[in-house]
Amino acid sequence: MTTTDSTSSDAGAGVLDLSATALASAIRSKEISAREALDAQLRRIEQVNPAINAIVTVDDDAAVAAATAADELTMSAHGPLPRLHGVPMTHKDTHNTRGLRTTHGSKVFANHVPDADDLVIGRLKTAGVVTTGKSNVPEFAAGSHTFNEVFGTTTNPYAPHLSAGGSSGGVAAAIASRIQPAGDGSDMGGSLRLPASFCNVAGLRPSADVVPSPGSPDLFSWIGRTGAMARDVEDIALMMSAISGSHPRHPTPSPVAPHRFAEPLERDLTGMRIAWSPDLGLGIPVEAEVKRVLEEQLAVFESLGARIEEAAPDLREADLVFRNTRAFNFALSLGDLVAEHGEVIKPEIRWNVEQGWELSSADLIETALARTRLEHRMQEFFDRYDVIASPCAQVLPFDAAERYPGSINGVELDNYLGWMRSACLISATGVPALSVPAGFSESGLPVGLQLAMSHGQDVELLQVGHGFEQATGFARQAPVLSAAGG
Repeated sequence: MTTTDSTSSDAGAGVLDLSATALASAIRSKEISAREALDAQLRRIEQVNPAINAIVTVDDDAAVAAATAADELTMSAHGPLPRLHGVPMTHKDTHNTRGLRTTHGSKVFANHVPDADDLVIGRLKTAGVVTTGKSNVPEFAAGSHTFNEVFGTTTNPYAPHLSAGGSSGGVAAAIASRIQPAGDGSDMGGSLRLPASFCNVAGLRPSADVVPSPGSPDLFSWIGRTGAMARDVEDIALMMSAISGSHPRHPTPSPVAPHRFAEPLERDLTGMRIAWSPDLGLGIPVEAEVKRVLEEQLAVFESLGARIEEAAPDLREADLVFRNTRAFNFALSLGDLVAEHGEVIKPEIRWNVEQGWELSSADLIETALARTRLEHRMQEFFDRYDVIASPCAQVLPFDAAERYPGSINGVELDNYLGWMRSACLISATGVPALSVPAGFSESGLPVGLQLAMSHGQDVELLQVGHGFEQATGFARQAPVLSAAGG
């Protein structure tokens, strides 16, 4: 595997190397047209997508019309233009896009064309994004390896025979391969963080209700989040400024106002207390190469003035909270589909739904009490530390032909969620979490560092990630990719 500091593509390489922030600025200032940006993206999809299968639906005609309209607005506008004006972007295929096929990676919705946008898509369009298509997902976003029976498997731009992660694996691979600079995603058990780790990009799982979901079947669900992914933290902040904020039909207000994501990301980390835990205090198995790469980077925080100490919160009940809450959510949102179409839905989803159906009132009471105790323990932990740092993925990107890793370091895993436990445990706490590129294995595979802070500290978390990113620069190491593979 080979990396380079810039794209190896021919047409549009300069445009494709720009961040979303820089690209939007260039379009607003008329240095680049929205049509030029779109044409570069479409050519890049043609060039590299056959190797990675990240983009599964493209609507050229609608995208050209939207980019043309953006350019007309650029020429005629007398006031400020939207913050993502003219930036071309594909969207996660679990996010409904009006008039554009949205399959959720399932045969059940193989020909589904929504008549309305999900909130996140509507907000991105309002911010000026030119929608070009959809990126691949595992069926109903279940699991952190992106494959389904509608479109097949998405693979890793750094090694196209390996997994790109999931469930936001399509967008992670698209961003890493310079198809687009940023994108939307979602995360229950690591679906933004794990593909970010596998693909050498950054992914933010925000605090609860920062991005509301007024169309959810359970408006009070707390474990699933909508967030953003990009090659740099500045672009994540830009994306979050566009998609965050309260909604009148969502019962809980956002704990972070959208304008806060426009705050400067530069921050003095002197005296910041960072707890490092390679196993989150529970002995979770982590591949030795992942641990080695991450521990080599801890000195970066010390060089920035932070204090590093090995410590972990008490997460003894986090597995129970995550397992039961996830099962309840799956039964609530997918139970009817499994009952009607179970024969064409993958077994991992059926298993999760059945786990939800089997929950008793005693289980739900136990889960609520355990979650409360977990919250108290986390707040006690954050009285002593500002940040917890841990491995994002427990393994390096694995063979894309596998459904999921069955063991780590000789330890057999109970189910398809076992190798995702480092992310799932943090999900159970409810706090915001960020994956940032943290280096490469000896074979050249990306490794991500997971950073988490207390509720509502999303901006502060991005500032910490930005400081680490600026000091290391790993995300600038792009994959060398062609239609024939890496």
